[in-house]
Amino acid sequence: MSKVAWILFGYLSGSILYARIFAKLFRKEDMIEKSKDRNPGAGNAFMYGGFWCGVLTLTCDILKGFFPVFLFMRYATDMNSIAFVMAAPVLGHAYPLFFKGKGGKGIAVSFGCLLGLFPLLQPVAILAVCFIFFSCVLRINPHYYRTLAAYLCALIGMLLWVKWTMIRLGFAIITAVVSSRMLLSEEEKEKLRIKLL
Repeated sequence: MSKVAWILFGYLSGSILYARIFAKLFRKEDMIEKSKDRNPGAGNAFMYGGFWCGVLTLTCDILKGFFPVFLFMRYATDMNSIAFVMAAPVLGHAYPLFFKGKGGKGIAVSFGCLLGLFPLLQPVAILAVCFIFFSCVLRINPHYYRTLAAYLCALIGMLLWVKWTMIRLGFAIITAVVSSRMLLSEEEKEKLRIKLL
């Protein structure tokens, strides 16, 4: 496959919004519209669709980021476009072709893309540690600000500790996509609250 084909594959994979699919299957068609942020992602699937709707959405959102990157790492001959293949599923989820650009934040998909770099686990570990830190140690609320802080700190961590330049570039693009989706979201921005432990 050519570089463009890999990137297109990733984008189209990301454009499938599983929260909407499982909402229909579980007859919770209004769950996204009922949510505060109208985000078609795993968080709202859990809160408004129930446990199984949430688990299936989360699993599929991770996998739609994982497979394009994982397959690229195994079968592509030119690794120079890994940054764009990494970012493509997140871009597809945030600005999907099939839903007129009205997508989700891309958090689960980001984790999937980073897991696709296996056996290189350092990038996904950095993002996970940042989310855990801002969720449990220096707790930032609401989730809107926590997500922005986690991605920005993870980007700094990637720049400091990940040696592969194209992976750092890929995560920089992912951070830009997730941040733009957050900033453009319809949710009402609550006041920032920070609490230690």
